[in-house]
Amino acid sequence: MPVLLISALGHMQWRRLVLWGVIASVIVATIGYYDIWHISPDVTGRFGYAVERHGKLPSFLASFYTAVGLFIAHSLVLAGSGDRRWIAPYPAYFETAWKFIVQLKFAFLFVGVLWLVLWLGASLFMLLKLDFLQELLKKSWFSVPVSVFAFASALHLTDVRPGIVRGIRTLLLVLLSWLLPLATLIVFGFMASLPWTGLTPLWATRHATAVLLGAAAVLVVLINTAFQNGEVASQLARVLRWSGRLAALLLAPIVLIGIYSLGLRVGDYGWTSDRVFAAACLLVAACYAGGYAWAALSRGPWLGRVASTNVVTAFLILIVLLSLFSPIADPARVSVASQLNRLTSGKVAAAKFDYDYLRFEGERYGWNALRMLKDYQQGADAKLIRERSAETLAKHNQWEKERPVASPNDLATNIAVWPKGMSLPDSLLNQKFDPKKQRWTIPDCLLFADRKCDAYLIDVDGDGKQEVLFLAAYAYNNNVVMMEKSGSGWEIAGNLPSLAGRCGQEIRQRLATGDYRLAPPLIQDIEVGGHRLQITPRRIDGSECSH
Repeated sequence: MPVLLISALGHMQWRRLVLWGVIASVIVATIGYYDIWHISPDVTGRFGYAVERHGKLPSFLASFYTAVGLFIAHSLVLAGSGDRRWIAPYPAYFETAWKFIVQLKFAFLFVGVLWLVLWLGASLFMLLKLDFLQELLKKSWFSVPVSVFAFASALHLTDVRPGIVRGIRTLLLVLLSWLLPLATLIVFGFMASLPWTGLTPLWATRHATAVLLGAAAVLVVLINTAFQNGEVASQLARVLRWSGRLAALLLAPIVLIGIYSLGLRVGDYGWTSDRVFAAACLLVAACYAGGYAWAALSRGPWLGRVASTNVVTAFLILIVLLSLFSPIADPARVSVASQLNRLTSGKVAAAKFDYDYLRFEGERYGWNALRMLKDYQQGADAKLIRERSAETLAKHNQWEKERPVASPNDLATNIAVWPKGMSLPDSLLNQKFDPKKQRWTIPDCLLFADRKCDAYLIDVDGDGKQEVLFLAAYAYNNNVVMMEKSGSGWEIAGNLPSLAGRCGQEIRQRLATGDYRLAPPLIQDIEVGGHRLQITPRRIDGSECSH
């Protein structure tokens, strides 16, 4: 919001500026509030992070697209205010938007170079053992005001030098416009190849819609680099004019193929969040494609209809963004409703339904849907649906399957104890470990019924009591030594390195037959004021199997 208000100073009446600031602030706050609200109550989404870590800030997608929407809206408002009209002439929109883009780029560049200079100065003073500037740069009460002041100053300086901004913009657009013939040739070649290859290779990629949308976006951008404010057609080379007209016509078939591709995926698998976003992009692309085709086929100034198409599409983009980040067309809400309908209508079997999608990508809507399915009573598969829904609600991430917790009998079966004939102490077999809290510390064979490991009874500290060395069946799982302590049960006393490859097999065999000895450490620990510093020695004997 401060960036918008600063850029509007001197270009809008105070009353309009305050009104626009209030409206934009309410929209931003509402989007942010809803984005946080729609997070699932106990996980944020597909990565399974706890809400406590993420729920205090809106997501990156909401923040990024809100910024994009504000840029578009601010350009429309500022241009209209300058001309004192609700809908300004297209050259006013063009000048305002590109001026804002160049201002922002130079402001960020200015702040970046400023900090490079400041850190250079801090490094110079550090050569003299003076760290005051380095410490000062780390203080937020200094760094934040300096950055903000520099950014605002850069916006002001570029604002009072419009000629420089206009010159840089023109040079950039002229350079980019000469990529239009190349892009048009590539897309034309792609379209000309389709009658020979068919659409099957596209569907095999599973990301055809995204690639087609990217191609459409490139054509739209390059057409506009040549079109600019609509008043430079007479200055363009003939190859650019013909390329622009052909590119405007190519947009329509590209978008139609993209819509067909997305329609096939939705028909087969229903809506997902990604497909809702793709549909929104295709709606915008279709508006561009229809308007640009109209412009290419119309008589009069070269692609003259592009101007009105760009303005209409800008308003459409704002409507689409507001819909996507509100309950109107929230991708999570739409996708959950679609997947839930596929399950309840029988389009997908209950045993094959992706319950994890509701839990980890459906946000609050998916979580509520699973709670509803947990009590589902309709149909022959109602029991299975209830069981799967309850299991999914208990998950903490979508990768880890819920494995059965090990019982004392499972431990006796899954753990091979060495030397042969020995058994694990009853106190260890009967001790309860928590898979949720100790998943990454305690060996898996002590937690889950489907994990195996080897256990070696060794008195590692020489106190006459046997400790247990656990070596997991999986080379990269936890290898630990566990020791019984009075009052607290069995705890981890130390960790061992991974025993992978030939060396690991040899070590396991020798431990099982008792072919080992307890050796003093190569390097003693250092004790400083009650603190013990352990030194890990490097491999010094050249042995491949040295651990």
